[in-house]
Amino acid sequence: MATPMLAADRVSKIYRTPNGQEVTAVADLSLTVDEGEFICIVGASGCGKSTLINMFAGFIQPTRGVVTLHGKPITTIEPRCGMMFQQYVLFPWKTVRHNVEYPLALRGVSRSQRRKIAQRFIDMVQLTDFGDRYPAELSGGMQQRASLARLLAGDPEVLLMDEPFAALDAMTRQVLQEELLNIQDKSGKTILFITHNLDEALTLGDRIIVLSSRPGRVKAIIENTLPRPRHVSAQLSPEYLALKARLWAEVEEEVNRHVQSQQAEK
Repeated sequence: MATPMLAADRVSKIYRTPNGQEVTAVADLSLTVDEGEFICIVGASGCGKSTLINMFAGFIQPTRGVVTLHGKPITTIEPRCGMMFQQYVLFPWKTVRHNVEYPLALRGVSRSQRRKIAQRFIDMVQLTDFGDRYPAELSGGMQQRASLARLLAGDPEVLLMDEPFAALDAMTRQVLQEELLNIQDKSGKTILFITHNLDEALTLGDRIIVLSSRPGRVKAIIENTLPRPRHVSAQLSPEYLALKARLWAEVEEEVNRHVQSQQAEK
């Protein structure tokens, strides 16, 4: 069998609170992601979704177990795994073009080549006329487009995306979902995408991973049998509704468990 692009092998992560208590975010979690897959992760708040993706980025280390890229442990920040956050993280003093060029400059790419590569990704996310604008001059959706262009310009093997469209309005979100699917179809990138939105998960994911309430474990893996490209119109089909009902049944149980645990702690 081929080595998976990403893997978590019996991973646990324990945090210590300021008052000395231990909180287990994920426990004995195992997961594999193959090259070129688009994986969505859903689950109740606090189930360890962001903890998991931060371990794959190398921002934090597991307490037990191991996370790997191409079968080798991730022990430090991993440049081959690029991260896109929910918040807009563009440099406010740089134009869109210079933001997108930034990861290329870090690699020592020449100025002329940087500009050429950056323009390709600016065009790809449909910001062609906004390359010389500053982030403050852009809408939230446009800022996330610029963030996506910068991520792609860095050419990571894996795109790690932590609810990148959560703060956007519904129409902008839908447009960016379709663009992301188009980009993945063209580039073949491996994508690990966190979302709370079940429709987003079913639109984007080839597989949807449902995590249990804290501590997070893999509760269910749902194969998305809907053909790509998955346009919003697919949401009216009986197949879509059946998949959503199945996904919601898995998630609802964990959300209720999370609410009950929160009430018990009060």
